[in-house]
Amino acid sequence: MTSKSEALASFVESAPPGELITVTADIKAITGDNPSTAEALGPAFQKYNEEQFATVKLPGASEPVIVSSHNSLGGGRYYDVESSSEFEFDHTTQKASAVQSYVLESKHADLVKSLLKSLSTHAAEHFPSSTLGVYPAQDDLGVAIVLVANKYSPNNFWNGRWRSLYVFTPASGSLTGSIKVDVHYYEDGNVRLLADKPVSSSLSADASAPEITRGVAAVERKYQEELNRAFGNLSESAFKGLRRQLPITRQKIEWEKISGYRLGQDIGGGRSR
Repeated sequence: MTSKSEALASFVESAPPGELITVTADIKAITGDNPSTAEALGPAFQKYNEEQFATVKLPGASEPVIVSSHNSLGGGRYYDVESSSEFEFDHTTQKASAVQSYVLESKHADLVKSLLKSLSTHAAEHFPSSTLGVYPAQDDLGVAIVLVANKYSPNNFWNGRWRSLYVFTPASGSLTGSIKVDVHYYEDGNVRLLADKPVSSSLSADASAPEITRGVAAVERKYQEELNRAFGNLSESAFKGLRRQLPITRQKIEWEKISGYRLGQDIGGGRSR
């Protein structure tokens, strides 16, 4: 049987984008704001933040940085290449503190910094609000590219998140990863889109930052086109199939008698029994 802590942890790990605070408040309401419960959920908060590529603004900074397993230093500390800093991150409050300088040590340091510059232009062109991180990966045999774009509109009852993760291996020229889309719509209902697309592309060995950026752009453009086609088909076929089709009689409806109509017979032109 699933324990209480495991059940509550599942609530945290499945929280829709931009709604972790709301989910946490609900958990506190259920458990009576028990400090031991919050402490027990620490690993679930960490897992959620790292998998969702949580973003946080460092004290005194204007741009957010990413929190993920790819830039973790262990012990709740993470680093950011762009700002040359490392910081402590509280997974429960989602706040950063204890910022220190950080020097990237990697044989791919030049590629990492070039990718940050090249991909920043790509992200600015294609995402209204995004945060980018590039880090050494695979024991410094590759480079991880992490991009997250959030768009929240709680007043209109929807929130969404796009996550891209790519690992480029210079020795082979392979670019592999995944694109994840998570959108939650909850006005007069509860609808959620969860999409996970594995992606791969072959580039030249020791490809340059612009070439890798073009590879990333091609992969994302192809997936966006697939999503557009899927939504088009959904609108033209699946949704129409859910509607009850009414016959076309070309007769005017007498609106003053609308409350007395029998849908299948009167509007359809049939005879009552």
